[in-house]
Amino acid sequence: MKPPFTLEQFLEVFAHYNRAVFPMQVVFYLLSAIIIYFVIKPNPKSDKIISSVLAFFWLWMGVVYHIIHFSKINPLAYVFGALFIIQGILLIGFGVLQDKFSFKFHANKYGITGMIFILFALIVYPILGYFLGHVYPSSPTFGLPCPTTIFTFGLLLLNEKKCPLAVLIIPFLWSIIGFMAAFQFGIVEDTGLLVAGLSAASLLIYRNSMLTQHS
Repeated sequence: MKPPFTLEQFLEVFAHYNRAVFPMQVVFYLLSAIIIYFVIKPNPKSDKIISSVLAFFWLWMGVVYHIIHFSKINPLAYVFGALFIIQGILLIGFGVLQDKFSFKFHANKYGITGMIFILFALIVYPILGYFLGHVYPSSPTFGLPCPTTIFTFGLLLLNEKKCPLAVLIIPFLWSIIGFMAAFQFGIVEDTGLLVAGLSAASLLIYRNSMLTQHS
């Protein structure tokens, strides 16, 4: 399906967003650094802190990016915004209120894959985008849906407990929708979004089944 906007309009939304919210891009990187620190050195409060920050990311994307900015060129942005807000609420419900997450790095296939996705979202994604001609401010910075969804998949892989499938649905759907739309415009770095969605969902469902068998 052809998007109802041009590449120029799409990139202009990024430019307007990045100029409007600066220096929040720096804040997002600082918050991601806090998350990584707590994943490596967890404490009794770290799981709720990580869940709260991740929920904030999704609520921010739903309201500030989708509803306020992206809706100017795409009416479906209101639907996307609502879904992202729901994802933020789910993360609060499962991670803060119900304590369903236990984030900790282990040097196994889940931990290593998770850290690769996190580092890809924070470092490789913007560098790759720069060399492909997507230069700030007309570029999807961290805190916008595609890199932040990759980051989310990485973090969910670092969860030691069974992953509630409800928190996988919206990121997985976005990994397909976001990839298809962005790839049509040559934003090749979003290939990582589809790879992260397919591989993380497969690994998490498999690990859930293993944890069920051993419980």
